[in-house]
Amino acid sequence: MKKINIKTKETYSKDEMKRYLGAITEEHREVLKVVKEGFKIINSKLDRHEEILDTHTEILGKHEKILNSHTEISNRHEKILNSHTEMIGNVMENVSALKDDMQIVKKELKKKVDYDEYHSVV
Repeated sequence: MKKINIKTKETYSKDEMKRYLGAITEEHREVLKVVKEGFKIINSKLDRHEEILDTHTEILGKHEKILNSHTEISNRHEKILNSHTEMIGNVMENVSALKDDMQIVKKELKKKVDYDEYHSVV
């Protein structure tokens, strides 16, 4: 059976068609081998990246625990600082009251006789 190429009006025998199709098949097999090798390389890279990501996920988990621990410590320190701030406020009020009392004592002392004046009177 002969095939006719419509564009060039050439005819091909059955053996010529078999050789042609065999050559095309062989060429496609080679291309598919290259694609298959590329696919294997990409898969191995993806597997390595997956391992790296798993390692990074573990590291991030550890860092998360550390950060949570530091947050707890920071919260405890905040409570202590708030307590100290309140205590300092109370001390400031007491010092202010003491200052007022000292002013009164100073005024009262000024009314009293000076020690040197006492000796001169005696």
